[in-house]
Amino acid sequence: MSRRRIGFWYRLAAFLVKPPLLVLFNRDWRGMEHIPAEGGFITAVNHNSYLDPLSYAHFQYNTGRVPRFLAKVSLFHTGVLGAFMRGTGQIPVYRNTTDAADAFRAAVAAVHRGECVTFYPEGTLTRDPRLWPMEGKTGAARVALLTGAPVIPVAQWGAHEVMPPYARSRRLRLFPRRTLTVVAGPPVDLAEFLGKEPTAEVLRDATDAIMDAITVLLAGVRNEPVPAERFVHRGIAPERRGEISAPEEERAE
Repeated sequence: MSRRRIGFWYRLAAFLVKPPLLVLFNRDWRGMEHIPAEGGFITAVNHNSYLDPLSYAHFQYNTGRVPRFLAKVSLFHTGVLGAFMRGTGQIPVYRNTTDAADAFRAAVAAVHRGECVTFYPEGTLTRDPRLWPMEGKTGAARVALLTGAPVIPVAQWGAHEVMPPYARSRRLRLFPRRTLTVVAGPPVDLAEFLGKEPTAEVLRDATDAIMDAITVLLAGVRNEPVPAERFVHRGIAPERRGEISAPEEERAE
């Protein structure tokens, strides 16, 4: 996507948000070469701070491919916030529907238009005590299998040191100056799932593959081994709890 297609509202948001991010934080950005230059695609991002959507959006904006975040549809009809979300092209999720695929129809349409659609597969801030990605929900996998679009895993780290998740106080810890790390990886290999009926098992396996890829990237950032098991937050159905696999060369990084 060329810069001229980013649009007024996104440029305004960047004008307001980028300067303080540049002043207050160091940046460690890697893997921009994995962001497709054209065509629709999906990014799947871990979530460990209320601040990390800004660090990820800053990274993604600088690639020239702006992210379209998913949000509940009611927010699109809320005054100035609604106008901003519509103007920046954010994507409504229709949760109150009996058809799970239909709930993501706007995301599917956006991918077909050549947009970058961003998912936080965990659905909320991680509850893992060590802040590893926890079990993911299947929305990103569902849209990927419906569209055939590549899924780019993104791991980020550091925002939690500025604004810890679920802290009693939302006060920012700005000193000493922190580094916000964002790393994009190569597309997740979902070839074995394409063309299959999107059963619960297929969607769970594809989601596990996506979460594995994010976790391996984060392990490289943290310079720690991949955890043997993924944390399961109550309320997410535990269909299958396998080990998280990582190639030996990636474990050694």
